[in-house]
Amino acid sequence: MDALKDAALGRSHRAKIGKHKLADVIERSKKVLGIPGAYVLGIVPASDTGAVEMALWSLLGERGVDILAWEAFSSGWATDCKNQLRLKDLRVFNADYGQLPDLHQVDWTRDVVFAWNGTTSGVRIPNGDWIAADRQGLSVCDATSAVFAMDIPWDKLDVVTWSWQKVLGGEGAHGMLALSPRAVQRLETFIPDRPLPKIFQMTKGSKLIEGIFEGETINTPSMLCVEDALDGLQWAESIGGLPALIARSIANLKCIEDWVAQSSWAAFLAEEKSTRSSTSICLKIKDPAFTSLSADDQSAHAKSIVSTLEKERAAYDIGAYRDAPVGLRVWGGATVETSDIQTLLPWLDWAYASARDSFARAL
Repeated sequence: MDALKDAALGRSHRAKIGKHKLADVIERSKKVLGIPGAYVLGIVPASDTGAVEMALWSLLGERGVDILAWEAFSSGWATDCKNQLRLKDLRVFNADYGQLPDLHQVDWTRDVVFAWNGTTSGVRIPNGDWIAADRQGLSVCDATSAVFAMDIPWDKLDVVTWSWQKVLGGEGAHGMLALSPRAVQRLETFIPDRPLPKIFQMTKGSKLIEGIFEGETINTPSMLCVEDALDGLQWAESIGGLPALIARSIANLKCIEDWVAQSSWAAFLAEEKSTRSSTSICLKIKDPAFTSLSADDQSAHAKSIVSTLEKERAAYDIGAYRDAPVGLRVWGGATVETSDIQTLLPWLDWAYASARDSFARAL
C-alpha cells in the first residue's frame, strides 16, 4: 500500500499530476533501458499488440517489407500485413517452432519486421549483428518479452514495442512504443494509402504529435496501472538497473537448464542454446512413452500436468501457448525469484510422473 500513497487515483490523466506520472514512466523507462536520447518513447493503447499495430499501420508501405515469423505473434504480424494492410511487396520468412529463420535472408533496403523473443516458442534472436548499421529500411521489433531482461541493441532498432505486463510484471492494456529519428522521419514524410484509426494517428499536419511521447496519451490510461509501472521501475532501479534485471533472468534460465540436463522427460523447445529464451522458457516432452501417443492423447496428457499443478497450487498458467507444440512454458522474467523456480522443478517431475502413471492405467 505504501506504493499507492502518492498515487493519482481518481484524478484525470490530463491533470498536472496525471501527466507528471505518465511522463515519469517514460523517463524512468528510458533511463533503465538505456534508450538513446534522440529516440522518443510513448505510452499507447492496447498493450504490445496495440503498439505493434500502430507501427505497422503508420509506417509500412513506403517500400518493400520483409517479415521474420517463427511463432504465434510474429506469424500474426505477417498475416496482418498480408490480409489487412494488403502490402503489395511483402516477403515472409518462416521457421517452425523451436527454430529461427535464416536472419541473413532479409534485405535491408526494405523494412524488416520481427520479434526479438518468441513469447510462444521460447526462441530468441541471439544478437543484433545481422542488422545492417547502414540500413535504408526500418527495423521494426516486437520486444515485449525481451525488454528489461535481454540486451537490446537500440542503435540497430528503429521501432521497439513492449508492454508493462511482461518482464516488469505490471498490468495489461498499456503498450510502449519507442521510435528512432529515422522512424520519426518516416512518420512525417510518408502518407499511408489506408485510413488510420484515431488511436493509430501519431502525426498532425505531417509533424509528430510530440505530446504522445511526453505523457499525453491518446486514450485514457489506468492511473492504478501507471502507479504499478512506476513501482516496478523504481524496484528495477533499486536492485541495480538493467544489468541486475538481465542477471536475474539468466539465473532463472540456468536453473532450468541444469534441471533439463538431468531430466528423463523434459527438453527445450528451442533447438539451439544460443537462441534459448530466458523469459518465455518453453519445454517439450521427450519421453518416448509420450511421443509415441497420438496428438490428441499428447494434448490430454499435457493438460493433465497443468491441471494437477494448478490444483496443488504449485504453478498456474504453465501450459504451452494454444498454437504452440504440446508442452509447458515457465516464465523466467526478472521479477521471478530463482528460488521459486528451484521449488517448482520437483513439482514438475511429480506432476509428469503422476500424469504418466494415470494415463498408462487408462490404456
